[in-house]
Amino acid sequence: MYTTQLDNGIGNIYAAEPQTYYAEYPAPYQQRRYLIQGAIATLFVTTLVLVSLAVS
Repeated sequence: MYTTQLDNGIGNIYAAEPQTYYAEYPAPYQQRRYLIQGAIATLFVTTLVLVSLAVS
């Protein structure tokens, strides 16, 4: 961590700011992967809800 001390003895300890950049739009293969991941997550949550309803 980068720190400095002012002339009056007070510590100047601010966090270093990261370099900013613009996000890039996902490529078509990444979009398909996100769609598959979303479908699997939806199926998993739906299965959990149905199992919990069947058990109770």
